[in-house]
Amino acid sequence: MNAWEQVRKCVEAGDDAGLAAHVGSLTGADRRAVAEWLPRHLAGLSRGEAAGQASGLRVAGAACFSGAAQVAAWLDRRDLRLPQWPRDDAERVAEVLRARDEAWRRDLAHRLVTGLRPGDRRGWQNVDGQPGYDLAARLAIETGIEPPENDAFVVGWLWDVCHRFWRGGRLDVLRDDPFLDVLTPRLFTAEGAAAPLIHDWKWNRAHNENTAIGALADLAAEGRLDRRALLDGCVARFLTHGHDRDIEPFTLLWERLRPEPAEVPVVDLIRVLPVAANPLVLLAVGELGRVPLDAGLFGEAVGALAFRPEKKHVTTALQWIALARPEEADGALAALAVVFAQETPSLRDRAVRLALKLAPHASPEAVGAIRASAAGLPAELRDQIAGAFGGVEAVEAEPSEVLTPGELRVTLGLPPLPPEIGSPAELAGRVGWGWRSYDPVEVEQIMAALVAFTHVDREATLDAVRPWCEKVWGRDRYVDHSSLARHVGVLLTQCALALVNPAESAELSGLIDEVVARDPRHGTPFDRFTRDRVREVIALLESGRTVPVLLATPTEPSGHVAAATLVDRVARLGDAEPLPLDFWQALLRLPRTADPEVVARAGRLTSPAGRRLAAWLRDGGLADPEVSCAVATTPDPDSYDDRETSAAHAVMRPAVPGLPEPIAALCTLEPEAWNRHSDEIRWWPTVLPSHREVVAAHVLECFVVGVPAGRARVSVLRALVQGGGPVGRATASAVTMALGHKNPAQRDLAVEAITILAVRGELAAADFGWALAQSVRSGAVTLKRATPALEELVFSGAHRETWAILAEALPPLLGRSGGRPVHGMADLLGVAVKAAVLAGARGEVPGLAEAAARKATSRVTDMARVLLDTIGGPE
Repeated sequence: MNAWEQVRKCVEAGDDAGLAAHVGSLTGADRRAVAEWLPRHLAGLSRGEAAGQASGLRVAGAACFSGAAQVAAWLDRRDLRLPQWPRDDAERVAEVLRARDEAWRRDLAHRLVTGLRPGDRRGWQNVDGQPGYDLAARLAIETGIEPPENDAFVVGWLWDVCHRFWRGGRLDVLRDDPFLDVLTPRLFTAEGAAAPLIHDWKWNRAHNENTAIGALADLAAEGRLDRRALLDGCVARFLTHGHDRDIEPFTLLWERLRPEPAEVPVVDLIRVLPVAANPLVLLAVGELGRVPLDAGLFGEAVGALAFRPEKKHVTTALQWIALARPEEADGALAALAVVFAQETPSLRDRAVRLALKLAPHASPEAVGAIRASAAGLPAELRDQIAGAFGGVEAVEAEPSEVLTPGELRVTLGLPPLPPEIGSPAELAGRVGWGWRSYDPVEVEQIMAALVAFTHVDREATLDAVRPWCEKVWGRDRYVDHSSLARHVGVLLTQCALALVNPAESAELSGLIDEVVARDPRHGTPFDRFTRDRVREVIALLESGRTVPVLLATPTEPSGHVAAATLVDRVARLGDAEPLPLDFWQALLRLPRTADPEVVARAGRLTSPAGRRLAAWLRDGGLADPEVSCAVATTPDPDSYDDRETSAAHAVMRPAVPGLPEPIAALCTLEPEAWNRHSDEIRWWPTVLPSHREVVAAHVLECFVVGVPAGRARVSVLRALVQGGGPVGRATASAVTMALGHKNPAQRDLAVEAITILAVRGELAAADFGWALAQSVRSGAVTLKRATPALEELVFSGAHRETWAILAEALPPLLGRSGGRPVHGMADLLGVAVKAAVLAGARGEVPGLAEAAARKATSRVTDMARVLLDTIGGPE
């Protein structure tokens, strides 16, 4: 057995100890031979195989490549960067490297430190360390080099320190760390340094008395670290990264260092106030509150706070101004002038009262600023300012720009279909060389090509798909039959097996049949329909029979099949009977109307399939099922304590009896089918592209489960709303559920869906208003998430549509029983004000006048009054 064969044997067996011993005994020629084979071996592995062999391949490469640059490049390869146990890996690799020259090892250590890249792991995923850090750190320590500048190395060090504390380490863990003096100054400038510090603070503090932040402060207290340098580092971070949310760990370190009032950087803290993230604002307010400020600095501080969008910080500015000295009046009045523009009446009223109090101490410049800012105040407040500061000229609001539906900022249309596969060679290029995710269009086109090319030239088709089949279904390949029974894209790969090895495929199909038989109702009707349609093609290929064409391959990105194209395909079949589900799918993909000439051509077809197609076209296709929506309470599928959840649900019945079972199942939705999830939801709009409301009813049930759990595939809405057919409460409820997603990017997709409907002139505002009100009242959607999305909808140009939705939603929300308003109602009313202003809305909203007339002081009452003033109240 030659050197490479022995190395390969150890690598594949996972025998790291035997490998290390073997490579240590190799001659120079043997090492060169192994080094030549290693890249070839890695190139032939799948991603999973490479991950399983990464540990051995790293050891072999470290021992056998000659140059430090070669070893560094090998160890830094993406497919080898994540060994299963990085600390053990670092020890093994470092051991085989100790035979190298010391200067060579210093060169490698320098390369590994500088080549370290930021990891994409989060929180607990870093429990095994950052990829590459452990080996780079070990070599830097062993060779004694000072680590060169690299933020990723600093972040790796911080995660390593945190892990040592998590494992029960005490202060000595950091006090004796060889990198402490070099890397501590760098943590204040390193990108990504906040993540390990804040994760450690949140998790380690609850289980261990030591944290990295606390340890840094303790070492400063005992003189091991320079306390002044730590404070200066925090200030530098405040000035460069103060606007980032991840500034928090540095504010925590500042608080643990307990600076004296004389050490507070007053000017720097005031400088960051306008744009600082909330943790830094809170720190700055606290620190500035314990040091004396001259009049100029006081004015800058309250002005910065008044400028902030958060009402709590504006309130802090007003609290400080309430205690202002006469010499601070000008700065205070300049801040109050900013607050005059606030939409919240209570803040605006308070600002006016404080301005009246400071009026006797105002300079002429301050008086002018107050009078100018007061021009936009309501008449009563404006008159109060005029009495103390002099006449104020009211400013008439200019008409707001109103956008037309044609100017709504959204891109219509779906990505174009890829070109049809024209030859077996093109088919081979399309399927690739292994497992991967196939989208619905790819599945359709690949199946169509397999069927058509097999009918014309079976041998050429076999030659095209055999490499694909062998890669996917090669020996020792684990097959998850339940996955094959669920996922259409995975089933597609069995089409290749059915063609290349029909007997093996038939055996596999039998196992899948057993999985399906154990739970024939598993999954949604749409999932079962698409799964069985692919299995129908697999059965055809297994049998050795052929048909010249599949009928249902889409001709449009929406999934539609042009009626003329379908007539041509059925004509190509002649008297041959089409695959049953393929035929039904083709009929379901027809547009809602067809050209009379096409209908006439279909009527001239003489085959049984042709006659059925002609009748379908004459009768107008599938009649719209009866769909209704209502709020219902059901068991929470993700709860283990019999908890229940309320949300809007759909009930659906076929419009006509006697539909075949698969089609009837698509048009039926009963309460026992609620609370289901699907990973194949992206297929659904293409199954029934002319019946959006039917698809939406099923999507809604997936969203009721998937949105709270954060696993809903909201991207389906883009294809759904660009289909055909009615848009009603089911569509509105599905889109509205997505407005409650915890991920803002997913909520943006719901906003896009509403905007697309608006551009197409198909937005049913009454249904969307009903859905919003019912979803919020039931607790399925929180206004905290939905309101910012609706505000984005307003500023996307759909202000008229948003107002129409809110005009329907507000009455049931304002009239909510129990007296207490829905949480977040004030912000929703604020969005309604913006939409109403842009839309030029006038009229009455039931319940609004009563909400505005309540004597209790609250933001809801304030905003109800503003909205009432905006739309003019009852006529």
